[in-house]
Amino acid sequence: MNASPDADAATRPFREAVVDLDAIRENVADLARLVAPAQAMAVVKADAYGHGAVPVARAALAGGATWLGVADLAEAVAIRAAGIRAPLLAWLHDPDAAFATAVERDVDLGVSSLAQLEAIVAASASVGRPARVHLKIDTGLSRNGVAPEAWAEAVAAAVRLERAGRVRVRGIFSHLANTSAEEDAAQLAAFEAALAAASAAGLAPEVRHIASTAGALRRPESRYDLVRLGIGIYGIPPFGDGTKAADLGLRPAMTLRGRVAAVRRIDAGTGVSYGHAWRADRPTTVALVPLGYADGVPRQASGRGEVWLAGARRRIVGRIAMDQFLVDVGDDAVAVGDEVVLFGDPATGAPSADDWGDAADTIGYEIVTRIGPRVPRTYVGGA
Repeated sequence: MNASPDADAATRPFREAVVDLDAIRENVADLARLVAPAQAMAVVKADAYGHGAVPVARAALAGGATWLGVADLAEAVAIRAAGIRAPLLAWLHDPDAAFATAVERDVDLGVSSLAQLEAIVAASASVGRPARVHLKIDTGLSRNGVAPEAWAEAVAAAVRLERAGRVRVRGIFSHLANTSAEEDAAQLAAFEAALAAASAAGLAPEVRHIASTAGALRRPESRYDLVRLGIGIYGIPPFGDGTKAADLGLRPAMTLRGRVAAVRRIDAGTGVSYGHAWRADRPTTVALVPLGYADGVPRQASGRGEVWLAGARRRIVGRIAMDQFLVDVGDDAVAVGDEVVLFGDPATGAPSADDWGDAADTIGYEIVTRIGPRVPRTYVGGA
């Protein structure tokens, strides 16, 4: 087995997350074709799930997304500061959010209460133009969104304000809990009732949306005018049922990798890392990987997570520390500087983000989103 690092390994960072923008673009293109004629919103909140909001936004738009979505206004302002002008929705607001700034920058605003609507309208008056809003109805997720019993009052206020030229109700939306087919159906029925009430009151939104990636893939009736594509555009399945990215025609976009920092031969009985939670049951070789929980590698995956190293998957041994962990390579030849892939595209042999999610009793979403700022992002592909 070749124990030497790849030819270009010496020029690589000690640790890095490689983001394939072509994978983002292709995933968006495939999903956009699937959901058409509904439009596709690329959700780039949380720094595009750890992938980098601005480069991902550009790749997603190149792939056919016509909208972008973020959680809060700071994320939206950063998108606009990069010169991206596509329709952009932000939906989770600080009670003292700077709504005037959002209106100035052509950011659509999600509205989850009458008080929020009134604050947005007051802020837009200072700008001298109406805000564009999407009214959100809580259909059963019990998070934000107008409560069903308050919907009629919120709609009536929106109609009054729209007729006065103070606001434009551009959308009505909600979010599926993805609990079961029956409960999704109940939520869709509640959404239909809310839409009907809004229409009867005089609202005619441009877009109605409730589906994220999961609903867009499995419930065609949930697509309406727009779907919010989140985890799917990053090549990670949304279902948590063992479905693989390849099963959905998607390609993981992030590869987290580093370079072996040290190699040590140890005797049987030797303990490794804090607390000696693992001791070698035979003479073996351990390799030190320079990533830890400060970089977002979950400590819960200690003794369970695997990496791709020297042509095989290798298990972590001992506890994951703040900056490093060890893997058991047995008697195989491994050298300082060899590439180690924590997760990436399983087609290469590497574990997936979902594999790490399983090892840490969590989900692939969390694995990619938690990769910390000490890990530089390297972009490949794209324009």
